[in-house]
Amino acid sequence: MSDEQRAALVVMTRDDGLRSSVSRELDRRYGRDYVVLAVDGPAAARARLAEHAGLPVAALLGGFGGADADGLVCLRELHQAHGGALAVALVRWGAFETAGRIFEAVTLGQLDRWIYAPEWQGDEEFHLMVAETLEEWSARQGGGFEAVRVIGDRWSERAQHLRDSFTRNRIPLRFYEADSVEGRSLLAGLRLEQPKLPVVQLRFRPGSPVLEDPSDLDIAEQFGLFESLDPDAVYDCVVVGSGPAGLGATVYAASEGLSTLAVEPEAVGGQAGTSSLIRNYPGFQNGISGNRLTFSAFIQAWGFGATYRFMRAAVGLRTEGGLHHLALSDDTTVRARAVIIATGAAWRRIGVPRLEEFTGRGVFYGAAVAEAPAMGGRHVFVVGGGNSAGQAAVYLSRYADRVTVLIRRPDLTTTMSDYLIRELEALPNVDIRPRVQVVGGTGEDFLESFTLRDLDTGAESVESGVLFVLIGSEPRTEWLAGTLACDRWGFLHTGAALSDPGVAPAWPLERPPALLETSVPGVFAAGDVRAGSVKRVASAVGEGALAVTLVHAHLAAAGAATH
Repeated sequence: MSDEQRAALVVMTRDDGLRSSVSRELDRRYGRDYVVLAVDGPAAARARLAEHAGLPVAALLGGFGGADADGLVCLRELHQAHGGALAVALVRWGAFETAGRIFEAVTLGQLDRWIYAPEWQGDEEFHLMVAETLEEWSARQGGGFEAVRVIGDRWSERAQHLRDSFTRNRIPLRFYEADSVEGRSLLAGLRLEQPKLPVVQLRFRPGSPVLEDPSDLDIAEQFGLFESLDPDAVYDCVVVGSGPAGLGATVYAASEGLSTLAVEPEAVGGQAGTSSLIRNYPGFQNGISGNRLTFSAFIQAWGFGATYRFMRAAVGLRTEGGLHHLALSDDTTVRARAVIIATGAAWRRIGVPRLEEFTGRGVFYGAAVAEAPAMGGRHVFVVGGGNSAGQAAVYLSRYADRVTVLIRRPDLTTTMSDYLIRELEALPNVDIRPRVQVVGGTGEDFLESFTLRDLDTGAESVESGVLFVLIGSEPRTEWLAGTLACDRWGFLHTGAALSDPGVAPAWPLERPPALLETSVPGVFAAGDVRAGSVKRVASAVGEGALAVTLVHAHLAAAGAATH
């Protein structure tokens, strides 16, 4: 075995022809990096893998149907001993009779994905699906190229924030605990004796700059993200936020020739960017991580010519002389003929003061994908009953010993998609505990225990474990208070809702507002920030695209009015 071969690819099928063609294609394309093992069943697979003791398994590719009528059973049997591998069904093109069982197995989490077997030498569709499988496995493992190194205390809230931000922005990262052997060695190599943690080394920048306890602005400046904006520029459209709605708006605005500026204070993707796997977004048969989906949209918008400014938040909005003036957190102001507000929403805090003290140290808001590998051997509790909570629970179940989903309702049927409910119910290490509320917690440096209250009986119990909190969201509209009409929760009123006489500020024009237009003409809202929006990624992207159509109409009308 070559030193470069880092994992095994197991092909398991009783179909001699299928086994031969798949293993031949894999060996031809991936043989230098992976050991390809072709076997006819679990017993043979275990024997072959024993010959390569210590070698991880990247993927288990198993036949399904025909000679492999029990293929799913065989895959599951082998997968139990190699949980880090991806379980993949091999499907012959045209074997449509297996489709129902495969889709059901994927839905229940018994398969990670399925791929078509190769039909000819160099079948690129087959290799594309294999490459996607290996990329997912590699992403789960971490390691590889380290563009950025972070050295710090694992349970520091600041270190957790940095790991999460870099991960969401798809920046190759490795984290080192400061008191580990590797961490101490790195700090010594950087000649840092008593550094302010966390330490961030940007290895891809000239000179590999090292930052001690840097702010987000410090990091953005070192990344080269602070190019000055032309103070005299007037953009056709400024998009505030780069979650799904903001990305949809920016892609369409830039692709249709509008001069477009997108402003984002944190990371691309918003809440969707933290989802480990989105399976109901059209066009992705095996699902796609929120991180990959949204980052690809960012690159797409950038390629169309959109200008991005990161680590800047919008802090104020005023309209004067037909232009909208957007004040930013870096004390600059940009001007635009139209504005699309797509700031989305932040995770609602749990509201238990004692637990807030443990944020990043046993209490995490959102999916916190970067923290999942550290959950090995732990009991994880996911608080929340929406799709984001379900996706987080599924992902965390790959690492944690046990996952318990805590919900206030009697069941999940009214808050979570059916496919996720079925997957959670099928996972052997996931429980759902209804009608409970987290009311307290204890610990010193890390959350040690927390208190649950039964909402029917009032009885309380003490549990030990880590909390991931996904209990709904609050709109990021505090900076618009008094400027745009909002409902009592802060979500922006748009379109027909502005005709309500109780809405303030009132719509100022004789013409009715456009569908996504706010109480200020030429300012639109899209996605989760909008009152009455559907909290789904696809609908947010659609609203962002629709907002651009309305921007065109607004610009055309404004142009006509000036002539």
